[in-house]
Amino acid sequence: MDIKILNEKIKAESEFIDLLMTEMSKAIVGQKNMLERLLIGLLSNGHILLEGVPGLAKTLAIKSLAAAIKVKFQRIQFTPDLLPADLIGTMIYNQKEGKFEPKKGPIFSNFILADEINRAPAKVQSALLEAMQERQVTIGDETFKLDEPFLVLATQNPIEQEGTYPLPEAQIDRFMLKVKITYPSRSEEEKILKNHHQGIEYKINPVVTPEQILKARKLIYDIYLDEKIEKYILDIVFATRKPADFGLKDMEPLIAYGASPRATINLALAAKALAFIKRRGYVLPEDVRSVCYDVLRHRIAVTFEAEAEEIDSEKIISEILNKIETP
Repeated sequence: MDIKILNEKIKAESEFIDLLMTEMSKAIVGQKNMLERLLIGLLSNGHILLEGVPGLAKTLAIKSLAAAIKVKFQRIQFTPDLLPADLIGTMIYNQKEGKFEPKKGPIFSNFILADEINRAPAKVQSALLEAMQERQVTIGDETFKLDEPFLVLATQNPIEQEGTYPLPEAQIDRFMLKVKITYPSRSEEEKILKNHHQGIEYKINPVVTPEQILKARKLIYDIYLDEKIEKYILDIVFATRKPADFGLKDMEPLIAYGASPRATINLALAAKALAFIKRRGYVLPEDVRSVCYDVLRHRIAVTFEAEAEEIDSEKIISEILNKIETP
């Protein structure tokens, strides 16, 4: 497709993004980066892990997004005594019929908020894996397809580590993005304070249909990704695995293992989704750089040596982005 025609098509089809952002901004003051990342995950069919201290509107943002799209929403509070059956459902004996029947759990919704996901043991976290990857749930000997759009939005508190269970690597990799939430600015917090002490509440109205989201997901694949940008994405990911090949020999002792091929796919899709949000039919190198931290920060494991030097995955990503030539 001609790039000019494609650009016009994307511009027209992405009009609902402004409506969605405006509606969510009624309840959420500031946090533009978080709202943008939620939309990237939604448009590119990827799950999101939100990390931040309590009180930064993580749960409110997810609830506002669900309300603005009019989809089924379930909040599941993860606790140490939670069982897989509490999440996916179980088989219940029907005395009238004289047989076992599946009773579906809260996972059978469009948006799942897994609140404080690292508070539940591994067997519960693993129960999410099939739903996240295959978009299906097996109860007994029956398998049920989940309704689209299906999105898992998980939150975790980075400070309190007592009574928590670190997420297994296999599950962390299932999250397309890991978004770190920061404190609002002083002016934003002043607005939050006024809204709350004056009792101002904003009702979120549904402004987008699930069908529009599913249509937009198909359009994401049409967005133009130049070969130079493809090479740029590959260079970034391969630099996390073999830093010496990219003039980053000092990084080798700091990286235990690099990003998986899933990171390459997600980096391209997230960049395309960001281009769609910016109402463009093509990806710019800035789009890749913008989503790079969210896609890679949870996929690079650092060594004990790096931890001793207080070097985390974000510092490694910064070094890589500074070293690799931008097309």
